[in-house]
Amino acid sequence: MKSNKFSIKSRLGSFKFAFQGLWSLLKNEHNSRIHLLSSIIAISLGIILKINVPEWALLTIVIGLVFISELFNTSLEKLSDLVHPEWNDQIKKIKDYSAAAVFISVIIALVAGGLIFIPRILAMM
Repeated sequence: MKSNKFSIKSRLGSFKFAFQGLWSLLKNEHNSRIHLLSSIIAISLGIILKINVPEWALLTIVIGLVFISELFNTSLEKLSDLVHPEWNDQIKKIKDYSAAAVFISVIIALVAGGLIFIPRILAMM
């Protein structure tokens, strides 16, 4: 029987699984690499344009939102395929809904990025 006792070693070990999941996402899901590249560009722009702390907070939140929604989307897709490998209209709806969540999070990130970066870029012209 597994012990429920708290252990720092086991807590640190759980990070290993989280990093494996993140690595698997980046390695196997093409859209996650697009999100990563977009994040690197946004962070680079933030450094170049010297955005302030609240803007960094917003940028961090929307980048996280996109990755979290992509992780949930991918998880739902993989689980759906495992549970019901053949074509199913209900599974299609589930996959479409989770893809829409990613799409909405990306739109939110684009709007936030626009609010942060466009005024600074226009001020430089």
